[in-house]
Amino acid sequence: MQTSILIIDDDVELSGLLKEYFEAEGLRVRQAFDGRTGLDEARKPGVDLIVLDVMMPEMDGMAVLKELRKESRIPVVMLTARGEDNDRITGLELGADDYLPKPCNPRELLARIRAVLRRSTVLTGKNEIVIDDLEMNIGARQLVRAGEEIDLTSTEFSILQALLQHQGEVVSKRDLYIFALNREPVQHDRSVDMHVSNLRRKLGPTPSGQARIETIRGIGYQYRAF
Repeated sequence: MQTSILIIDDDVELSGLLKEYFEAEGLRVRQAFDGRTGLDEARKPGVDLIVLDVMMPEMDGMAVLKELRKESRIPVVMLTARGEDNDRITGLELGADDYLPKPCNPRELLARIRAVLRRSTVLTGKNEIVIDDLEMNIGARQLVRAGEEIDLTSTEFSILQALLQHQGEVVSKRDLYIFALNREPVQHDRSVDMHVSNLRRKLGPTPSGQARIETIRGIGYQYRAF
């Protein structure tokens, strides 16, 4: 089945360029040129991933993402103004899977899209990790904590999977970038840190009040059992 991408961006020229490039690579592309229309389009069936600009009329990208995450886990790659660290951090906090500064190279954006889609694709077969009160079904990409399903983005799920598979061991930030984001880290990139922060918030502490994911300064993170 052909992958369908929704581009929500008020830059008509850039959106058209991306549409032409993606369609030449075999993707189906929908477009919306303001946030409110984009949110309506995102709610329609058949969208596999959203490319979402931050600065738009009607509703900005952050407002669109916030509303979308109330009802959907559809993967989102955000386009942010170059140098706007606050936009990138806020986007990751709200549940974006990845981001790319504008102006962006269509080839690099497509590589990011394919990496996010690989992470979010449902795998075949049953593969579970059970640690303390967490039950992770890798095949269904589902996480349950003490009987309650926890809603994670595809990137958050992949980071937690890496930590649980190496429970009690330190996983380097570089390894998390490669496993969860399918790319090398770059200078000043705090994507993994923000995703881990989101995981801590969603998972909560252990019953004894301890943090589940420990920061190992200068190296990475580890998940510690109760």
